[in-house]
Amino acid sequence: MTGSLLRTTPFHSRTSALSEGQNWRRWAGYVVASAYELSHEREYHSIRSSAALFDVSPLFKYLIQGTDAVRLLDRVVTRDVTKCKLNQVLYTPWCDAHGKVIDDGTISRLGDNTFRMTAADPNLRWLDVNAAGLDVSVEDISDSTAALSLQGPGSRTILEKVAEMDLAGLKYFRLTPATIRGVPVTISRTGYTGDLGYEVWMDAERALSVWDALIQVGTPYGITPAGILALDIARIEAGLLLIEVDYFSAHRALIESQKSSPFELNLGWTVNLDKAPFIGKRALVAEAKNGSSWKFVGIDVEWNALESLYSEVGLPARLPNVAWRTSVPMYSGSRQVGYATSGCWSPLLKKYIALAHVESEFAKPGTPLAMEVTVEHRRKQAAARVVKTPFFNPERKKG
Repeated sequence: MTGSLLRTTPFHSRTSALSEGQNWRRWAGYVVASAYELSHEREYHSIRSSAALFDVSPLFKYLIQGTDAVRLLDRVVTRDVTKCKLNQVLYTPWCDAHGKVIDDGTISRLGDNTFRMTAADPNLRWLDVNAAGLDVSVEDISDSTAALSLQGPGSRTILEKVAEMDLAGLKYFRLTPATIRGVPVTISRTGYTGDLGYEVWMDAERALSVWDALIQVGTPYGITPAGILALDIARIEAGLLLIEVDYFSAHRALIESQKSSPFELNLGWTVNLDKAPFIGKRALVAEAKNGSSWKFVGIDVEWNALESLYSEVGLPARLPNVAWRTSVPMYSGSRQVGYATSGCWSPLLKKYIALAHVESEFAKPGTPLAMEVTVEHRRKQAAARVVKTPFFNPERKKG
């Protein structure tokens, strides 16, 4: 770590040496690589064809221990933590009292009364407030725990060789203790790409030897260090949310209309209304009964429609080569019925795709809509339709 305002991860001595263009971006107070090469294209394709190695250390990480650890977590998140088994990982959002999402992340059960929680935003104070009166400790281990994400069809082969163990039996969203070059690690079958992949968690002080081992063993298998630009395309293809892009934290939103419930974010499957009382339950019970005003959907923009808009001004269709993160109006006829929040050209699917919030009556798959595009400084509408997410969902992800 450095003492500067922007900090570096435990892997920075390796990642900075690999960065050809020194193309960095901020993530939770750290600098991480946008792309290592001058273009992110090879890094993206490694996710889908071989194996991509991401430094995901900037995630906020909390160690929650004590006889009331389950009670605390079950009180604050929408999933039923009482049913979380040893070595299981739960993906879950958590809400404010009005049922609006504060953040989303994972909960890993490392022991009977020991859990690790990951988050995109700082949540220590909020966890401490809700732990009042409970026999539980909450420790911020964000700086002391490093994390790598190895994603892609070759990830299992590489990890099995480097950890000298069989991972075929490690199920989706399960974890196992392991050792890499003498360093104790935890390997979880999780990730943010919608592909076969794993995340490796370790003590920050011994992290470099794990990186070196993965690179050494993985190089013959096409392992490729990859940055945020490649990850952004993969997570959009997987239909995965990004906080402060696809939704605003209820703690950061300035007005009510910026807030979203799990039901409005296509996360209704994470909400267990049958479990003991939890923060936001009353509001979510009412929403489940009355219905949601908004839905979060996939958008497939018609290529022929795009091409014709550019053809009208004598240009070939132009699409951004990186994922965008801006609010783009969605229309039904002349009426705006929603807005896209992120999108990209999918190199794998050969489609222009986006993630969008739309009014519930327009959320059914197959619904024709239009997305605003700017062609030669003029706002136009390109024909599009609502589709189910994920856009890309290979069998190997869970198989």
